[in-house]
Amino acid sequence: QVQLVESGGGLVQPGGSLRLSCAASGRAFSIVAMGWYRQAPGKQRELVARITSSGITNYADSVKGRFTISRDNAKNTVYLQMNSLKPEDTGVYYCNFGVWVVVGTVGEYWGQGTQVTVSS
Repeated sequence: QVQLVESGGGLVQPGGSLRLSCAASGRAFSIVAMGWYRQAPGKQRELVARITSSGITNYADSVKGRFTISRDNAKNTVYLQMNSLKPEDTGVYYCNFGVWVVVGTVGEYWGQGTQVTVSS
């Protein structure tokens, strides 16, 4: 199995920045895609940003121009740089890896979640 460990969350004022990290460990694996999701209070979990194994990215409209997803393949790590943070960015952020487990089958793995709070 694959284990994901997140870090980098915290409390920040509006307009501030945070950088989230998610590192994978465990058995050898091949990554299909990596993503960041968040769940705000009283809302459903939503996709924030995604990056494929070839480096193609996409973002939720609400974070375009402010957030950047990146990866370090050598470290099996995905990052989310969050700038110009707004109170509505508050929530628990989860990383997600899609991994080839057998030919033709992708397994989903989730981090434990890290709290991001944007408040004065």
